Amino acid sequence: MSAAWEHFLERNWLTLHSVVVVFGLVVYVMASRALYQRRHPSAAIAWVVMLTLLPYVALPLYFMFGSRKLPFSQRGALAQSTVVRSSGTDDLAAWSRRLAGAMGLPNATSYERLRIHRDGHEALVALRELIDGATETLDICTFVFARDALGRDIAERLMSRAHDGVRVRVLLDGFGVWLGGHFDLGMLRAAGIEVVKFVPALKSAVRGLNLRNHRKVAIADGAHFWAGGRNFAQEYFEGGPRKPAWHDLSFDARGALASQAQQRFDLDWTYAALRPAERGAAMTIPVDWRDGPPYAQLIPSGPDQIDDTVYALLVSAAFMARHRILIVTPYFVPDQTLTMALTLAARRGVAVDLVLPAKSNHRLADMARYRPLRDLARGGARIWRTPYMVHAKAVVLDDAVALAGSANLDARSLFLNYELMVAFYREDDVRAFATWIEGERAAAKPYRPSQPGLMRDLAEGLVLWLAFQL
Repeated sequence: MSAAWEHFLERNWLTLHSVVVVFGLVVYVMASRALYQRRHPSAAIAWVVMLTLLPYVALPLYFMFGSRKLPFSQRGALAQSTVVRSSGTDDLAAWSRRLAGAMGLPNATSYERLRIHRDGHEALVALRELIDGATETLDICTFVFARDALGRDIAERLMSRAHDGVRVRVLLDGFGVWLGGHFDLGMLRAAGIEVVKFVPALKSAVRGLNLRNHRKVAIADGAHFWAGGRNFAQEYFEGGPRKPAWHDLSFDARGALASQAQQRFDLDWTYAALRPAERGAAMTIPVDWRDGPPYAQLIPSGPDQIDDTVYALLVSAAFMARHRILIVTPYFVPDQTLTMALTLAARRGVAVDLVLPAKSNHRLADMARYRPLRDLARGGARIWRTPYMVHAKAVVLDDAVALAGSANLDARSLFLNYELMVAFYREDDVRAFATWIEGERAAAKPYRPSQPGLMRDLAEGLVLWLAFQL
């Protein structure tokens, strides 16, 4: 570096630093407004402070982690609901359909032959039936595809179907693919299977390194789909050596709802597979739904939606429910608004029951959950902790709505991840989901809150604060 340049920097470093700070703040404000980010207040404050005090570190981090919504040109467009005005006598199911319509989600539609899998064995049997029964197309989306006996079994079946002439597509999250030991994707491709990574972790930082595809669905011929919380690894089904089976929830069904799931997969595949210049034009796919009773509704959530759809439904439902709110989730780290909504529901007499594992597979999530758990318990909610790992994600509202799928009740699922839930409205099926959750509750012990010490309280607050920053 020349002496003249060094002299220039010495005299003007403050001005140059100020330019970098202003540039970072302008980028933040413009991106937040243009992309309709709607951040949590603590996250917004944290980014502004970091960009002001540490712009050289914060600005690259912002480009990699700062966005939580896609540009409008990259958001998928399915057929939207017709918004129906309230009659003043709506039940909770009608209210849910109306709110989903107001957020631009597809119409509620029909389904046939719903099966709620009682355990991992039933889930695996249903998944194998779907794979083996495909005749034309077979589409798989999962977060983890493990290199274990279960992963190999599923892979062999997929390769067999591809050998038989079925078009097989596998969509794997670009980060989650590493969590199961990085399955040999070359083997799948060699068998004729199309494999795409959703935002590869080492290649697509600008596209949103922090935005992961957590959706889990398998679809055969656009007419039969399997979904829920299970990844393709032993512990999610029947377990294995040193891997006891987790308790998880999945289901499969046929009919028009499967067609909606197919269209959702096609949009995700298009986004992940095409070059950026082509992606925007390819995202809108025409949909012609079949008529049928409004028994269920697909609820996608994530950066491809304008609203935080699952979060909005949960907060609103807490104020609408009249009798009970029954929840099962492995990780419970809600924001203050959702915590308050559930607490107020318990205080006005709604039976709020939350089932979660006594110890999950994420220690930080376990530490962060105790503040909202204490708030709920003080409000009159009942918290139940199972002696085993529960990975299920479901919410039952009165006897009118059951939400089930891939979304946890934590900040990552509700505000960052691509998630897929289904809202079921048929009363018999809503009660069936409730029965499944109540079976888990029967094996659980009640949580008794205790006042934490100073250090514990500080640690919980720090972990909770960090949970909302990205």
